[in-house]
Amino acid sequence: MKLTRRHFLQTSGMLAAASTVTVPAFSQDASPSSKLNVAVIGPLGRGWASYAEMWGENVVAVCDVDRRNLARCAEKTPNAKPFTDYRKMFETIKDLDAVCVCTPDHTHAAPSVMAMRAGIHCYTEKPLAHDVRECRVMEDIAQEKKLCTQMGTQIHAGDNYRRVVELVQSGAIGKVKDVHVWCGKGWGHAADFQNPTDTPEVPDWLDWDSWLGPVKYRPYHPSYLPGQWRKWWAFGNGTMGDMACHYMDLPFWALELRDCLTAEAIDGPAVNAEGCPMYLAVKFTFAARSEKFPACTLTWYDGGGNGPVELLKEKNIPYRGAGVLFVGEKGILFADYGTHQFYPADNATQLVKPEPWIPSSIGHHQEWLQAIKDNKPENCTCRFGYSGRLTETVLLGTVSYRVGQKLEWDAGAMRVTNCDAANDLITVEYRDGWIL
Repeated sequence: MKLTRRHFLQTSGMLAAASTVTVPAFSQDASPSSKLNVAVIGPLGRGWASYAEMWGENVVAVCDVDRRNLARCAEKTPNAKPFTDYRKMFETIKDLDAVCVCTPDHTHAAPSVMAMRAGIHCYTEKPLAHDVRECRVMEDIAQEKKLCTQMGTQIHAGDNYRRVVELVQSGAIGKVKDVHVWCGKGWGHAADFQNPTDTPEVPDWLDWDSWLGPVKYRPYHPSYLPGQWRKWWAFGNGTMGDMACHYMDLPFWALELRDCLTAEAIDGPAVNAEGCPMYLAVKFTFAARSEKFPACTLTWYDGGGNGPVELLKEKNIPYRGAGVLFVGEKGILFADYGTHQFYPADNATQLVKPEPWIPSSIGHHQEWLQAIKDNKPENCTCRFGYSGRLTETVLLGTVSYRVGQKLEWDAGAMRVTNCDAANDLITVEYRDGWIL
């Protein structure tokens, strides 16, 4: 029987986990055969940070629709084969262990699913996908194939989030029935926005068809890229799609949330069929998870100056541009990426902090790479089984806004039970030549 390289890596990881005999860790062996064969899709922009995290492995392929980016990557990983179409990359490179997907939101799911169906471990940037169906497909395939997966919510690896989770789960602030999450960014268009109508030539450095991917064809326009695509429903989901997976990750983790019961947009401008809003507020409800975690609400706010302003004034809590507010029976806990603070401030000394029990991360990307080598998918703290439901919730918030109605969500059936128009947005149809 032919022993493939991937099977060797997986088998060695299982032996290391199951045997009391010391097996050399891959990280202790610098030989090329001990490293993972990795591909990176979308290695520039935000993707450069993920790309750089892969340099300790064998980067055998890079894929980017911008040929200028491929030239830059050739300076860092000269042995990596360049591609502008990920489908051709997967057809050509046959011994991939892992892939890192760092593209715009509308092309997160398709390459991730193509990789996982081939048994390739997958790291995908946030939000996990562009629509709810894509999230569920990614979660299901990862589970079926027993793959190591990670969504790119890098702040999840920080110690501050761990200390906040411990405070909430230890009961230090009492039971939490209300959470507020906000971000001051404003990725959106004015309500009367219209798509550009001029059709400039596609630059010779750009593979426009591959950039569009599964989205219905439209002419190239420079207003879509490199970063402005977040303002269009066709490619992104505004500020909520861009940032909510980062900030809502903390209450999802701390309160053991999974599937919302309802999602309701409670504030926002008039809906534009093409462009995302400049500001938005959405309220979610969740059922009780246990005696420790009762039914609760979570409210998201985005746009400049948006947030639980009245509550902050009432509790004498200074406004910050982004953060999470856990409203507990014993007080309120504010947290952002790097800090946390208990209120009322003059009672902060009464807060009983538990002994830390969540170990520090070795790094968000390294966590995923090591899990592959150890064959332990459960060691990925933002694996698709967790991050998929987080992203689904986020996306349901944008759907509620777009249809102008409170949604009742049946997670098991993956269906909105009270609004057929919402279900039309749960699944976005792919164009010919692109499959999920």
